[in-house]
Amino acid sequence: MFAALGLSAVLASSAVAFSTIKWIGAAYLIWLGIQSLRSKGTRMSVNNHVGPKGLLAIFRQGVLVSVLNPKVAVFFLAFLPQFVEAGAGPVSEQFFFHGSLIIFVAAFVEPPLILVGGKLTGYLNNNTKISRWMDRGLGALFVGLGIKLASSDRF
Repeated sequence: MFAALGLSAVLASSAVAFSTIKWIGAAYLIWLGIQSLRSKGTRMSVNNHVGPKGLLAIFRQGVLVSVLNPKVAVFFLAFLPQFVEAGAGPVSEQFFFHGSLIIFVAAFVEPPLILVGGKLTGYLNNNTKISRWMDRGLGALFVGLGIKLASSDRF
């Protein structure tokens, strides 16, 4: 949304705006890190049964996130042109073909990762000791990233 409104350019050119956003972001990361460090490793709430309407809602949410995520568009605009050949047909058809190949391959790669992630979530849900250490690790990471962001001059 910032890029679409041109605010990214303002942040890049205004030292005051950049510093303000940087300090707010750093403080927020450090706050999240401290909250995670203080966590007692509580059990995650996992709903093991999702009905057909729930699956459709999850699918719609995933599509919406992908469509509205500018990183997806930037990735495709940066990645696909290197595979376009001048004499191999219309550029739009080549883009469509290569984009479809990425989606097709992802359809086989991502479901096993999701299944493994579901099993891992179930295991972690039943082990508060591991959950506590994961929270501590995440907290330390967030505090470190916040300090790094606060001490950086530019992105």
